[in-house]
Amino acid sequence: MSEHPQNRPDNPSGDPDRTPPDRAGLARTQHLLGDRYDLSWVIGRGGMSTVWLAYDRQEDRDVAVKILRSEYTDNQEFLSRFRQEAEAAETIHSPNVVATYDYGEAPDGEGGTFCHIIMEYVRGESLADVLARERTLPENLALDVIAQTAVGLQAIHESGMVHRDIKPGNLLITPDGRVKVTDFGIAKAASAVPLTRTGMVVGTAQYVSPEQAQGNDVGPASDVYSLGVVGYEMLCGRRPFSGDSTVSVAIKHISEAPPALPDTVSAPMRELIAVCLRKNPAMRYVDGAELASATVFVSRGELPPRPRAVPDIDPAPATEQLGAVTDITQMGPAPGPAGTSAAAAARAELPGRDPRGTRAGAGAGQAGQGAQ
Repeated sequence: MSEHPQNRPDNPSGDPDRTPPDRAGLARTQHLLGDRYDLSWVIGRGGMSTVWLAYDRQEDRDVAVKILRSEYTDNQEFLSRFRQEAEAAETIHSPNVVATYDYGEAPDGEGGTFCHIIMEYVRGESLADVLARERTLPENLALDVIAQTAVGLQAIHESGMVHRDIKPGNLLITPDGRVKVTDFGIAKAASAVPLTRTGMVVGTAQYVSPEQAQGNDVGPASDVYSLGVVGYEMLCGRRPFSGDSTVSVAIKHISEAPPALPDTVSAPMRELIAVCLRKNPAMRYVDGAELASATVFVSRGELPPRPRAVPDIDPAPATEQLGAVTDITQMGPAPGPAGTSAAAAARAELPGRDPRGTRAGAGAGQAGQGAQ
């Protein structure tokens, strides 16, 4: 029998992830949730939800409980979309996706709906935390994050879903180097909420695909673009586009070419990122599966293959669109052990990570990021 999380020595009172709950709020939330889950403390807050660490009495395990804010559950279109996405998420099983265990609704006693999701509790930290500390990652580790995330996206895409909000705050990294994708589904539901209430809800502006920024239909290739932005940031220490407002950043995603990556980045890695960042989704890797396959080539020091949907009549490297032409004849081997695929580096320890740190499976990293 595992210890209740409140009694664990690895959760001291000074843990920065632990927010002592308001007693009245805790009692009310516990009453609405029922007696199966013992709430401990708040581990993440965002504009759309609050995330708690809890103990599941029935399954004898820790879980993350995401509770949606009442102003969103009062919106019936939001609630309907989110219910569909949450129920679909329960069918996704991948070591690179945070598991969704259950979804529930109940009257909140005030004429509204108490809406909650029970998710896998993940020990570790978000990629956002890692980048805040390290700024950049070695190329082999950055490639591994891309590869593992692509495998997670493969499972999501094969289930018929699109994440819509891939960003460092939604990528959790365990102490043994496993990357887990979290917080899928909420962005689709959020499109039912007026922008004046939530801001840039359907994808975070710095990582949004051009088609998302234009309000067009999105597909798996939209997630590929967002992951390309994450890859760029891991290698460069900054995002490809910045601006004074979400609108100005979104416009740059639509119309501007990203600045060139540093010369220290290998030609295969440059080409991989460049393909992901193509403005036209039909010119990118079509989904997580195709991107994951491409990372294997890069891990061997080889140029990634062109996307299947791209005709052979265009021989120019995608890197030409990234601000500079890559000399593909001068490429060197990708960093990391020779002959090792990117996914095989899953257990490589990211620099400086404190294995005692914790994050919720619901992505409760920095406030307003994973919690949403």
